[in-house]
Amino acid sequence: MLEGRKAQFVDELMKQDSTKAQAEKEVNLCIERFIYYSGWCDKFQQLYSSVNPVASSHFNFSVPEPTGVVAAIAPQQDALLGLVSVIAPIIAGGNTCIVLASSTKPLCAVTFAEVLNSSDLPGGVVNILTGKVAELVPYFADHMDVNATVFCESDSAIQKMIKEKSALNVKRVVLYDKIKWADATGQSPYFIMDFQEIKTTWHPIENIGGAKAGY
Repeated sequence: MLEGRKAQFVDELMKQDSTKAQAEKEVNLCIERFIYYSGWCDKFQQLYSSVNPVASSHFNFSVPEPTGVVAAIAPQQDALLGLVSVIAPIIAGGNTCIVLASSTKPLCAVTFAEVLNSSDLPGGVVNILTGKVAELVPYFADHMDVNATVFCESDSAIQKMIKEKSALNVKRVVLYDKIKWADATGQSPYFIMDFQEIKTTWHPIENIGGAKAGY
């Protein structure tokens, strides 16, 4: 659906100071990024799960599970690619997110919200807000129903404030202030794991007829 509205996004990016070539490249990268993360949706658990050796008659499994609600402050200089790059790994891991889009380049974020609304993504999984970072970040960081906060800017004062407020309910803080979203470092399955908790489960090995029965 993003690809189907490619011309509109290119036009909007050009209205926000991108050249036509830059705009087309950015939209193509966004499409490819969603394809990349959609491919990981049913694979990352296999990669990051484990069967752990234990010195008792038990099976011991460690598996990733979603952390829950993630509040993200998207890169403010990227109208679309930064927004997509933050949202994709969060929802690929089964979380929901509240995302603050760029305050200076919000046009693509509004159109992208329309794309999500008309797709088969369940309502409420992605919630996009627009506004000023300084005004809204405190509410993102100290909300007791938020389980993780993502901040993509290098403002040290805001980083410190997020860490302090996030400590109130021990929410995870993830800082992406050095990521270059347009190159290969802008995508990785490790970004999915930034919003996963590792759950370890013990299960006894039952004896049936004197023999050990497993899976």
